[in-house]
Amino acid sequence: MPGGVRERIDLVWDELSPVERHIAQLVLERADDLAASTTTELAHESGTSKASVSRFFRRIGFDSFAQVRASTRALRASGVPAGGLPDGPGGPVAVHVGHDCANLTRTVESLGRVDLDEVVKDVSRARRVLVLGWRNSFPVALHLREQLLQARPDVWLGPAPGQTVAEELSGLGEQDLLVVVAFRRRPPVVRAVLDLAHDIAVPCLLLTDPAAGPALGPVKHRLEIPVDGPGAFDSYASVMTTVAILAEGVLAVHGHSGRARVAEVSQAHSRLVELEP
Repeated sequence: MPGGVRERIDLVWDELSPVERHIAQLVLERADDLAASTTTELAHESGTSKASVSRFFRRIGFDSFAQVRASTRALRASGVPAGGLPDGPGGPVAVHVGHDCANLTRTVESLGRVDLDEVVKDVSRARRVLVLGWRNSFPVALHLREQLLQARPDVWLGPAPGQTVAEELSGLGEQDLLVVVAFRRRPPVVRAVLDLAHDIAVPCLLLTDPAAGPALGPVKHRLEIPVDGPGAFDSYASVMTTVAILAEGVLAVHGHSGRARVAEVSQAHSRLVELEP
């Protein structure tokens, strides 16, 4: 029987007994945190027995409750919002901050395994930089583009509304740089873009999560940044820190010309009255 817990219950709902429907209702309410639950807890909350709960999960196609928990964890690992925020001292804010601190430590270790100076030089010296991002990765791509644009010209963002990725890639060559931001739940086009960039000899910098692995595609630079959160949703704190590190590095490489560009942009903002004073 395909699908997760919710989908499996939907498929057999009409065939469930009253007791099974009672358990099913509780499971649907707890579907997001089943990975942290036990059959004892579910039996107690539903007013049934552990045997009844176990039979229910077999009824909807699972071999055991361990398989149910594994299925829920697999969904969360792929980026699907599942599970709940665990309790912890200091409340939800402290839980999130503690988890983000751990992710930042992992990011330091990950960035230490790459030649970050070489990455920054490639971003700085490229004739043109195209930054691509999809779904949750698009806001990161937008922020990276805006930061880089303060330090150097010819930084572009895609996919643009009404245009295809092929149109964005057209004209890029070995003097340019393609930056692909592709965190979890990536569309299939990401792999196709990386393969095409490799075939037409466009250097590529990939920002992704550790789970993507080398199979995602051949690239010149790969920055693996953890995005797993403590609850149902991913956290991009480490990603935004990495964006700041890259932008600061590019500004430093450009030196006087970078500072001159910052001043030029600021003057243009003032003349156009686009920003609050």
